[in-house]
Amino acid sequence: MDRLVVISPAPTANGDLHLGHLAGPFLAADVCTRYARATGREALYGTGMHFTQNYVVTAAKRMGVAAEDLRERSAVQVRQTLAEMGIEVDGFGCIGDRFTELVNGFHCRLHELGLLELRTVRFPYLPSTGEYLMDAYVAGGCPSCLAEGCAGICESCGLPIAPGDLLDPRSTLHPDEPLEYRDADILVFPVERHRAELEAYFARTPMRPRMARLIETAMARPLPDFPITQPTSWGIPAPFPEVAGQVISPHMEGMPWSMFTTALAAEQRAMPITADELWHEDSGTTVVYFLGLDATYPFAVVGTAMLAAVGGYVLPAQFVTNEFYELANEKFSTSRGHVVSGRELAAEVPRDLIRFHLCATSPEYQRTDFTRDALFRVCESRLTGPWNRVAAAVDEWVGRGPLPVSEDARQMALRMVGLFADGYELPGFSLTAVASTLAGQLSRLDRLAAEVTPATAGDLCHQVDVFLRCAAPILVDLAAGALSDTTLPGHVDADAVTPERLPRLAGTAPVGTVG
Repeated sequence: MDRLVVISPAPTANGDLHLGHLAGPFLAADVCTRYARATGREALYGTGMHFTQNYVVTAAKRMGVAAEDLRERSAVQVRQTLAEMGIEVDGFGCIGDRFTELVNGFHCRLHELGLLELRTVRFPYLPSTGEYLMDAYVAGGCPSCLAEGCAGICESCGLPIAPGDLLDPRSTLHPDEPLEYRDADILVFPVERHRAELEAYFARTPMRPRMARLIETAMARPLPDFPITQPTSWGIPAPFPEVAGQVISPHMEGMPWSMFTTALAAEQRAMPITADELWHEDSGTTVVYFLGLDATYPFAVVGTAMLAAVGGYVLPAQFVTNEFYELANEKFSTSRGHVVSGRELAAEVPRDLIRFHLCATSPEYQRTDFTRDALFRVCESRLTGPWNRVAAAVDEWVGRGPLPVSEDARQMALRMVGLFADGYELPGFSLTAVASTLAGQLSRLDRLAAEVTPATAGDLCHQVDVFLRCAAPILVDLAAGALSDTTLPGHVDADAVTPERLPRLAGTAPVGTVG
């Protein structure tokens, strides 16, 4: 069985998805899954919500709402945004008894195998509340790159930051109150013990340049112990008596959460399985992650080391990373109101246009930028204008019966399928490459349409059909309005074609509108 499992790590449940989220892992994962299915491969896509990050608590306090209410509301909003953007998720995982059991079961297995150790760790401590501070509760300078941020994982360099190593730490909820340091015993996973397995793994695993640099930097020094438990109350209670009252570190829920959302995805597609069955090394599953660089270390380094240490599990085949997507050259910020949500934009612009533009400007290798002006300008010149002219040219031949297709046109269509595949196929998957191919081939068809004759009409109509199939993972509504199925490669070898009337793309129509 050649099965593809696609995972986008869950966003923190402290708000809706903005375009920065969508332009990164979520749209890429959806496009990858759609293409795999179009070519006949079984594919499952899982994501969900991360309920246990204490960023939920800090965001709720800032908004003046209950943390539980915020995370439930966020889950509803995110589901709606994904749906309105045409991002089809098979398994949407949130916290619950089943998830909690899977997380605890996974870590109990690590514990039973002797893979966890008790360590005394230094934490910033807030005397006024009696709290140890970690992750979103404490901010300061990253000891690796000096960037300002919270403990846990540095958003700038992607390396782990132990709370006690932050430079000039301060409480995020009580920034004016003095901190002190106190020790606490926690369970950790000694990552350095598994260096040999990680070195062998990364030597054979394809990576984009920034991830490769992150891994090189991380592996150039001793790999720090990674916390499994934390001395705080927000999260899943740890089932280990030596750390009574602590919770599982939210950064270490990733691998059992991935198995959980995969099982949900399989059930959604009527595949009865056990909790981690599709992750067994003999299952025929290929696992691919789409994620931001700041989520790479806990999944790719620590998560992979855990899977290898436990044994019997398939290791991820690839981590497809992305950089930050900015709004008018500044980072998206919900707290400052510097944000455009997916639902907000989808209420103004057809989602095919949004999907195309986010693909064309995807922050795959460096930070890129969004503006509404660029969206309308680029889509009009490279998508809606050319497509509507091509569709009008095809419509002229509707009702004239089957039209002959030349061998040259069949070869051009076959080559077009290959050009799209260069961007869609793993390990070289690239949204920007696919968007460039889409625009380039549409421009070519536009030129062909401008010069169409009775002798070449069949060639034009045939290549337009193949183009739509190739573009379908991105232009979901246009393809649905034009094709009865979106399989690839489709009828590239057809010697005749019967034209059918094609829908148009509108520049400012309501969401999902074609026709």
